[in-house]
Amino acid sequence: MNTQEWTGTEVAHMNEQAPGRLPATGDRTYDRIAKAIAYIDEHFQEQPSLDDIAAAAGMSRYHFQRMFSEWAGVSPKKFMQYLSLEYAKTLLKDNRATLLDAAYATGLSGTGRLHDLFVHIERMTPGEYKRGGEGLSINYCFADSPFGLLLVAATPKGVCHMAFADDETAALDELRRQFPNASYEQVVDRFQQDALFVFQEDWHALDQIRLHLKGSAFQLKVWECLLKIPAGQLASYGDVASAIGQPQSSRAVGTAVGDNPVAFLIPCHRVIRASGSLGGYRWGTTRKAAIVGWEAANGQAV
Repeated sequence: MNTQEWTGTEVAHMNEQAPGRLPATGDRTYDRIAKAIAYIDEHFQEQPSLDDIAAAAGMSRYHFQRMFSEWAGVSPKKFMQYLSLEYAKTLLKDNRATLLDAAYATGLSGTGRLHDLFVHIERMTPGEYKRGGEGLSINYCFADSPFGLLLVAATPKGVCHMAFADDETAALDELRRQFPNASYEQVVDRFQQDALFVFQEDWHALDQIRLHLKGSAFQLKVWECLLKIPAGQLASYGDVASAIGQPQSSRAVGTAVGDNPVAFLIPCHRVIRASGSLGGYRWGTTRKAAIVGWEAANGQAV
């Protein structure tokens, strides 16, 4: 999905028709992709055929091949090479120096560093989050992405939460647990739109994505470091710990990565185990595999 930028009139019209929901793509592409990836992961030792994988996705070989290639930019076979243990180990080995050397560099313009250049994080005051968001007004909306439905929420200072929403009610309940005393309105705003620009290939129209996050100083340091991992590359928890100057804190880094409140935009999916295995993911390991493979295949500046 390529997220559009909508004018104020268009957003107002959308809210009249379906408040707090951006236009849907109208297909189930990611659901089928997820079924295929899960099937391949479960049966990889058997080297399943394209026909087998397509059947698992509930499609014919021809239609699955076309759909998958349009979504990923490469064939299913090529895509799975990006998810192999050998490929991940190579990335960890080759990119470790890059991450450590450039972790706190500024002014870089490489296409892989766009997260670092365009995303600005503002930490909530202790009072704002200790009071459970009391006094905060939060707008939220649902939007499609290449990896399923998203819930995006923003305060008047920026996006405070972005999560994949396989179950809309559960996703909204999780948001409300984060800020139990805030006031909520289901409406689309500019902060949400800017955050969704991350799924576009062209960021030239984007000024800056603003985040307004609840977290400790250590958590924010970790999340800011994640922004510096280029798209299509990977880092281990130990790499991140070393990059923030605390090489003995891999376990704490892992906890902070898992607590990331902004899916995809703060790329916690790019952090894997030192062994090369993907490890866990707050929004499901199949989705993590889909995102990692998609970024590697597209080489996008996201």
